[in-house]
Amino acid sequence: MPQQQTVISMDDRKYKFHVVQDELFIDLNLYQFGYEKCEPLHLWGPAVRNHFLFHYIIRGKGRLDTNNHTYYLQPGQGFLLCPGQISTYYADEEDPWFYTWVEFDGLKARECMTLAGLSETQPVYTPVHQDNNMIAEYMIRLADSSGASIMRLIGLGMLLMDEIVETSSTRVVQERKKLRDFYMKEALNFIEGNYQRDISIEEIADRSGLNRSYFSRLFKEMFGESPQSFLIKYRMNKASELLKHSRISIADVGQRVGYENQLHFSRAFRNVFGISPRKYRDRNMIHPQ
Repeated sequence: MPQQQTVISMDDRKYKFHVVQDELFIDLNLYQFGYEKCEPLHLWGPAVRNHFLFHYIIRGKGRLDTNNHTYYLQPGQGFLLCPGQISTYYADEEDPWFYTWVEFDGLKARECMTLAGLSETQPVYTPVHQDNNMIAEYMIRLADSSGASIMRLIGLGMLLMDEIVETSSTRVVQERKKLRDFYMKEALNFIEGNYQRDISIEEIADRSGLNRSYFSRLFKEMFGESPQSFLIKYRMNKASELLKHSRISIADVGQRVGYENQLHFSRAFRNVFGISPRKYRDRNMIHPQ
């Protein structure tokens, strides 16, 4: 039986994007995605990103300026912008690019990009085989699935991350597990089992067998953010699930994720999601059929 060929479907619109709102996942979090058929010399930047941003070029050409380097990019290539990285990119004057993009972060985000050999100093993705179009397929499917459930979108995002790693010409061969990985696994297990109470970073570090400063440095190197920031996001992720799936009071939700003070909980929730817990519940409450 002949193998079915994958076809990338796109409408005739020049520009399409989707912003993901009011959702938070630990392994992979999507913020926005889309595609654009750029005009000649279309410019973006100089700008700084708060999350990872990956572009993939389907047709045309363009240029990326970052870290005092200039990169000229062709169809089938892509480029990664890291959090805090200043960059500017331009469409070619004669053959402007048509690209698709996705903005993301999460525990798996940094790990996947590292395995793909992509970083601030090596931002350009080049595939091992030029005829592979699965990255374009996944990214266009994301852009065309803006009305799909968040679980489907995250699933497509995971497939995309895996495809970038598997096809990158700069892919890094994964080393055997290091002692650092054991320490971090112990920390994550402790957070998962104790986030409901008022645990401290010192306590997490102690359970991992490390002093706080060394633990915090290892944690940030591996996950791209401080243990405190991760713990807050983890708690708010759990709180968002309680707000969607239960009718318990806001104060009780806060207590179940380690906040005795409702005001402190509401402030932390707003800092992560941009809205109050009550507004989040009003928008996202799942009512049984």
